[in-house]
Amino acid sequence: MVPTRFFFAATLLLLSSLVIVAAIDYSQGSESVGKSMPKAKEKPLPIGVEGHILCKSGTSSAVPIQGAVARITCVAVDEFGYETAPFSFSSDATDEKGYFFATLTPPEINDKMQLRECKAFLENSPLEACKVPTDVNKGIRGAILNSHRVLDQRKMRLYWVGPFFYT
Repeated sequence: MVPTRFFFAATLLLLSSLVIVAAIDYSQGSESVGKSMPKAKEKPLPIGVEGHILCKSGTSSAVPIQGAVARITCVAVDEFGYETAPFSFSSDATDEKGYFFATLTPPEINDKMQLRECKAFLENSPLEACKVPTDVNKGIRGAILNSHRVLDQRKMRLYWVGPFFYT
């Protein structure tokens, strides 16, 4: 008879301990769920590149070239740390002031890739009399995009290069 009472009391004690432990674990779990959940990965901001393309011939002052194009070439690193093949995109044609603007948006880059280095180059001049690229401000070798500012209203990282010159 004594072993039955002991078994009953031990079972009751064990069950009540399990209920208390489960209640404590449940209440702590609900508090820590928000803390332990990984935050959603922030999407990278689009990249904008701006600059001017001008024509410099002889001793005259430089004049803007309307319709010129710059090329931006980037190298990215994949999720395993390997460099990808370089990829390029072109700017819009320059306006009457020689201003160009190019954008690279995150969908153009795989979510698992991270940009390592981008350079801007002279690509094309529509003027037959001013079609020879110069390396002023690295228009031929490529100006590395390293200075930028964040445009909050456009949600973009804006880089600037140049001015670049044809002759």
